[in-house]
Amino acid sequence: MKRRDFLKSAAPAAAMLRSFPADLSAIQRDKPPTGLERRALGKTGERLSILGFGGIVVTNASAEQATQRVKEAIEAGINYFDVAPSYGNAEDMLGPALEPYRKNVFLACKTTERARAGAAKELESSLKKMRTDHFDLYQLHAVTKPAEVDTILGPNGALETFVQARKAGKVRFLGFSAHSVEAALALLKSFDFDTILYPVNYATWHAGNFGPQVLEKAREKKMGILALKSLAKRPWPAEMQENHPHPKCWYEPFDKPEEAMMGLRFTLSHPVTAAVPPGDENIFKMALELAVKFQPLSEKEAEEIKRKAMSTPPLFQYPMKG
Repeated sequence: MKRRDFLKSAAPAAAMLRSFPADLSAIQRDKPPTGLERRALGKTGERLSILGFGGIVVTNASAEQATQRVKEAIEAGINYFDVAPSYGNAEDMLGPALEPYRKNVFLACKTTERARAGAAKELESSLKKMRTDHFDLYQLHAVTKPAEVDTILGPNGALETFVQARKAGKVRFLGFSAHSVEAALALLKSFDFDTILYPVNYATWHAGNFGPQVLEKAREKKMGILALKSLAKRPWPAEMQENHPHPKCWYEPFDKPEEAMMGLRFTLSHPVTAAVPPGDENIFKMALELAVKFQPLSEKEAEEIKRKAMSTPPLFQYPMKG
């Protein structure tokens, strides 16, 4: 099947997820009396906390701050941590802080390298900085353009490094994150990845027509679905792009509990395993407090969010511009 035909075939499938809130019965959920719910990660056999710890939370933190933030997350029930070399000094700070807990957590890392040699070099660097001999999940990071997909999948592409690393025991599962429907669907078609890390956001879903096509294909393949941008409100207004109160966020986040809860509930009412909130440490702490109280949206609440979304500029949209 050619790529353009595959993209067209996604349209009918997307309609299946338009009936929202989605049915969560298809995903295994462990709901303790207290603490964070855990959900199955596709076919991996893993159970992850519904909230993940993004490495940016410890970017530019002191060693003491990083240790304390990781400790608080572990005590709250988080067992899913995600980091990347592109997150400033996050690996340097998270590696030592997470080391005492490494055996009991699911650790994911990513690479923006698209060629085999670059991906191999970055993987080794990340393993060293994170003080581990393997990652539970290794992901292509922020794939956006079809040309990137061609490089990744082609001769001497990054996928060769991924497959070799899995055979060598340096990674357990393989996945990708994507910032376009086009790239995500092309990757889904071309290789049996274990997971996808993807924006599942109220405005991109409704106003941007961005998300239903990809989630439906991932569900068909029984992949683990991890979510980004649950607490994204909108792009920063032009007058605030250079001066705003959340320097770790390239978009305007929900920073009030009521709105943040709405965004988080929207995302987790879909059959995703976990949401990774923004890297702002205060917003992360707020999200952690809210996630313990998670309840799926009612149909009435879902309709209210849809109306709100349709008047909100989305971070991403489909088809991709440019």
